[in-house]
Amino acid sequence: MNLKINSRHLEVTPAMRTHLEAGMAKIRKHFDHVIDASAFLIVDNAKEKELRQSAEITIHLKGKDLFAEAHNADLYHAMDAVVDKLERQVVKHKEKIQDHHHDKRFE
Repeated sequence: MNLKINSRHLEVTPAMRTHLEAGMAKIRKHFDHVIDASAFLIVDNAKEKELRQSAEITIHLKGKDLFAEAHNADLYHAMDAVVDKLERQVVKHKEKIQDHHHDKRFE
């Protein structure tokens, strides 16, 4: 999987990159058909302190794109939250593409 990380108003440190790659490894464990992923880490001057740090990730699957975003006062918590949201979407997508409708007559 190719992971591209962009940022606005902050510099992506190796620790941030490692943390995000570890989270994406959890997603890859559920579903190995991820073609490409792009992350966007943002620090804004929002009035609410809990909305200042945000993380957005877009995953490109075969025939579908999944997107999630999360806001938090801490960027690492925002990255964890967005990975959790994407993990739920990937599991749901995986269940949809699997054929669970067996023909009962042939069993």
